[in-house]
Amino acid sequence: PKPVTTMLRSAALLSAIGAASAFAPMSIPSNRVAPKSSVTMQAMSDSVPFLKRPEKLDGSMVGDVGFDPLGFSNVADLKFLREAEIKHGRVAMLAAAGSMFQDIATDPSYTGIASGAKMTALHDTMVKQGAMGQILVWIGFLEVFGTMALFQTFDGNRAPGDFKFDPLGFGKKPEALARYELAELKNGRLAMLGVGGMVHGYFITGKGPIELLTNFQGA
Repeated sequence: PKPVTTMLRSAALLSAIGAASAFAPMSIPSNRVAPKSSVTMQAMSDSVPFLKRPEKLDGSMVGDVGFDPLGFSNVADLKFLREAEIKHGRVAMLAAAGSMFQDIATDPSYTGIASGAKMTALHDTMVKQGAMGQILVWIGFLEVFGTMALFQTFDGNRAPGDFKFDPLGFGKKPEALARYELAELKNGRLAMLGVGGMVHGYFITGKGPIELLTNFQGA
């Protein structure tokens, strides 16, 4: 009868499938997660594309472009490094402005004291007169408060370089504050390079930055 034939055919088909499955690759159930590749591709630095981005410079800090070719971030606290960068940038901006102002205007009383010296020659003149000792004392006094603030930074109670000095209220809005923080870093970095160039230019030519630009051929 047809029903019996159909059942026999179905049984034979199922048997063939079962026999074939015995030779199929067996999937072993496992609760283990597939191991990740042991080789992790490290991102390249944005500022130096042929160097790897330092591990600690993950872009979370304002102005971080992965620039650390000497690996300082591997041996020192990032908070300390950022504090030092901001401080040196601020000093360099003041130094750059002062170096250029000497070529634009001069106080007659200053001329009598310093005999018209500028740049590093002014430093040497002030050392001979003893004025640099007073400056050293006052700078050391300020550094005491800077060191106390740095300990607060290490404790997480203060952002690097933040002395709450904002008399004009530029940082009242968070988006404006972030923009000004980045601007300060960029200008500070540029000033550090600029002051280095101004000082070395004075070593070679004996002229200030503005004087050298306006009388370049006579240098």
